[in-house]
Amino acid sequence: MLSKARVKDLEKQGYRFAGSHTAIKVCIWTKKALKDEDVCYKNTFYGIQSHRCVQMTPSFCDTMRCIWCWRDTEFTNIKWDFPIDNPKKIIDRCIEEHKQYLKGFPGNPKTNMKKYKEAMKPLHFAISLSCEPTFYPRLPELIDKIKKRGMTAFLVTNGTNYSMLKKLLKHQPTQLYITLPAPDEETYIKCCSPLIKDGWKRIQESLKLLKKFKRSTIRLTLVKNENMIEPEKYANLIMKAEPLFVEAKGYVWVGRSRLRLELKNMPRHKEIVEFAKKIAEFSDYKIIDNKKESRVVLLMKKDFKGRIMKFTT
Repeated sequence: MLSKARVKDLEKQGYRFAGSHTAIKVCIWTKKALKDEDVCYKNTFYGIQSHRCVQMTPSFCDTMRCIWCWRDTEFTNIKWDFPIDNPKKIIDRCIEEHKQYLKGFPGNPKTNMKKYKEAMKPLHFAISLSCEPTFYPRLPELIDKIKKRGMTAFLVTNGTNYSMLKKLLKHQPTQLYITLPAPDEETYIKCCSPLIKDGWKRIQESLKLLKKFKRSTIRLTLVKNENMIEPEKYANLIMKAEPLFVEAKGYVWVGRSRLRLELKNMPRHKEIVEFAKKIAEFSDYKIIDNKKESRVVLLMKKDFKGRIMKFTT
């Protein structure tokens, strides 16, 4: 269970709890979208409407303490010791907490009121806020219930919980992300300080499952002078996994990560683009889009014959 001090600290950071092991946090891009200032890169790439997106996590357990994490990783625990909340209640409470957080926006003259009214009826769940969401034992049910409500479910995992990903083959999220944190095991151990001995092996097993998901993405969180090295090795791992998309995203110097890294570790967008080009050179992926404000580049399989569906509603 989370201590009272830990809960208080998270609430100061903007988290709102929606059960014993679930929390939401309104994304900065949701706030910007409501004021017509900008949108999230998922809005740009996939059509996810930033002002109608709920960012949440159903778990506060994790298997890694990555140097780029904005959280205080000293609290990271791999033991699930929470009562297991009902998926329906999680969805209801997440939406309610999300709406409560946004209640002050009508008082801001910059708020687009049409978007605000739409925001009260969310369309998207980003299961990616914090820690490792696949620890939640009833995750397949949660995803099914989100989709049955006509909403999308984008799930981000670090790939170390292979058994849960295997279960999700029959309960597929709208889009599955696996974060590939390093080009090799040595760099992984250095950058991620894993709390399990076989983390790299588990990630490789999870990557093998990607081609069985309808929409899959490998995400690279690139830290200059740390894991932003050897693009040919990343390309090799990507080619074996065959995701539909690859997102090369630059680390941002925010939160507690500033205690572990320096400003110089944050790559510029131009550097991310150049690194993505090198991955493309060593693979059968091509750059199809990028968003400078988010320091992210999107690559896709060159031989993809289908239509890239965008989730506009």
